Formats: sequence, structure tokens, C-alpha cells
Amino acid sequence: MPRPIEALIHTDALAHNLARARACAPDARVWAVVKANAYGHGIERAFVGLRGADGFALLDLAEAERLRALDWRGPILLLEGVFEARDLELCSRLNLWHAVHCEQQIDWLAAHKTHQPHRVFLKMNSGMNRLGFRAGAFRAAWARLNGLPQVDEITLVTHFSDADADRFGKNGIAHQVQAFHEATHDLPGERSLANSAATLRHLADPRVRADWVRAGIMSYGGVPDFPEHDSAFWDLRPAMTLRSHLLAVQQVEAGESVGYGSAFVAEQPLRIGIVACGYADGYPRHAPSGSPILVDGVRTTTVGRVSMDMLAVDLTPVPAAQPGSEVTLWGEGPHGSRLPVDEVARAAGTIGYELMCALAQRVPVTVV
Repeated sequence: MPRPIEALIHTDALAHNLARARACAPDARVWAVVKANAYGHGIERAFVGLRGADGFALLDLAEAERLRALDWRGPILLLEGVFEARDLELCSRLNLWHAVHCEQQIDWLAAHKTHQPHRVFLKMNSGMNRLGFRAGAFRAAWARLNGLPQVDEITLVTHFSDADADRFGKNGIAHQVQAFHEATHDLPGERSLANSAATLRHLADPRVRADWVRAGIMSYGGVPDFPEHDSAFWDLRPAMTLRSHLLAVQQVEAGESVGYGSAFVAEQPLRIGIVACGYADGYPRHAPSGSPILVDGVRTTTVGRVSMDMLAVDLTPVPAAQPGSEVTLWGEGPHGSRLPVDEVARAAGTIGYELMCALAQRVPVTVV
């Protein structure tokens, strides 16, 4: 039999989470963000649950080709735009919309020969300080694009750095919303401002709601403002479950250690289970002893260091556990149990996005 570890992709959860984005912004259209191979879920697998979106947003041309191969004929947006001039040829062939965030991309468009004008998303740097034109240069960039025969519609877009928490006073996005509004208020075209965090937290402001919202991590059941809020608060469902089984059970005596480096030493006799999962499967090596985990749907904790192919768990709360017992690393467990990926990520000092994206190629994946 194969090694007893697998990931489950829950297409009903994807559809539910997309519906939650629509409920937050009933008068806007929704991008399903599928960059990074749909946050590790797989574009082809995620497409089944997300095909009700108004468009798909991603980074790579190869991923855009995969979407078109699935017979998706709706909008596809390249969130970082093109990376060299010849990419525009594929944009023309596949009818891709693309971001413009620098003068070089405008230069490439100006030199591009196309029969079909491009839909572009002009990005403003409103305070994130990654990509985009600052306020003083934004209008000049718009005017230049607007004068190009290679350009059709221009959508105005920005990205929030602090939509997941209140910073800079009462509202962490207020300064960026104001900067964007001041630079764009009299320009024509649709707008897109809200990422997952803003979609969940800030859409009472119609300027944030705008014409398009971008449902990224929320599409997959991740919570952008965890631990302030959890998935139950936002009514989001995990789209990925990572599960395995116990390979063995060990009785550890007081004073004995568990795992590499003897990082864990038992203070009293302890029954532990050995799980077929390690960092080569995508479970974070830096997750400390005491990280949350489910055995037969019962919450317990890890013991000692995570190794390449195995980790250990405390079976004290699960006295009936035996080799073959089901282990939930994150996601949906048996008997209605659930372990949000955000909890595991927080214990490991990271975020759920990273764990989803880090799912290893060797882990078999089943679409549920």
C-alpha cells in the first residue's frame, strides 16, 4: 500500500468561500486569485470549486495557459503584468488582462503590434511600496496609456499593506484609501482595491468595495486577520486537509527523550504516536513541540522536533489510539473535527499561506 499520507482538496469549501466573498461585496465582481498554483491546491483542482468567479488573477503566463486549457473564456489578470516585451504576444493570443506598474511596461506596450487593444490595470503605489506608480506619477502614466492605440480600458488598482489590522490609528487602510482617491477621483475606469482582508473587514466603505474585489487567501479558507478572528467568525471553510496515520506507538519513560537533538525530554511516563508526515511533505520543520494536531479527531500536540518523514504526537488525550489511527495535520478531521491551518501556522511562527503553498509534490492529492 502507499505511504498513508494525503491531501484532500474540498471543492465545496472553495465554492462556499467564493460565495462568502460575493456576499461581502454583492455589487462588485470577484477575482479568484489562483497564483502560486492556487495557493498550493493546484489550479486544475481549484478550478472545479472556483469556476463561478468573474475572473481569475495570477502571476505566471504558464498558469494562464492552463486556465485557458480548462476552457475558461472569462477574464484572466496578470497581477504583476508582463516581465518582458514578448510576453505581450501571449497576452494578445490568450486575451489576458495585465497590470502596468512601471514605465518600462508602458514602453513595451507602445512598441507592441496588436490588432486587439489590451485591457490594463494601472497600479498605484498608495503606501505598500512594492509595485506601482506613486501618486505624483500616476496621472501621467494614465495619460500615456490612455493615448496608446494598443490600450483599451484602463482599470485603476492598488494594494493594501494593513487591511488585516487597525494600524496608523483607527483604520489601517485609511491613509491608502485617501491617497488613491485623491489621485484617481476624476479619472474614468473601474477600480479594484480590496484584497481578502479588506473584503472581510472594510467593505462598508464603497470606495474600498469598488468594482472588483480580489479573493485570495479567503478562497481557500485561510483567515487574513487570524488570530483576531478565526474561520468560524468569517464563516470560511478549509479547502485543504492534510491527513495521515499513526505508524507506531511508543511508551516513553520519564527522563527519556524523543526525536533528533533530544529536544523533548519526558517529565513523566508518556505514550506517543509516530505520524507518517514530516518536513519533506510540507509540514513546517520549525513547528515547535506542543503544536496543535488531531488524532482520531481529538486535539493533542506534537512532541519533539519534526523530522523529514515523521513527527511524534502526545497520545495522552487519545488513550485508544493505535497504529492506523487517523491524524489530521490541518483541515477537516473525523467526527466533525477541524484544525484550521492558521492555528498550525501560528504555532510555527508563520502564516497559513506558507503551509498551503509548501505542500510537497510527493503527497498524493485527492479532490473531494
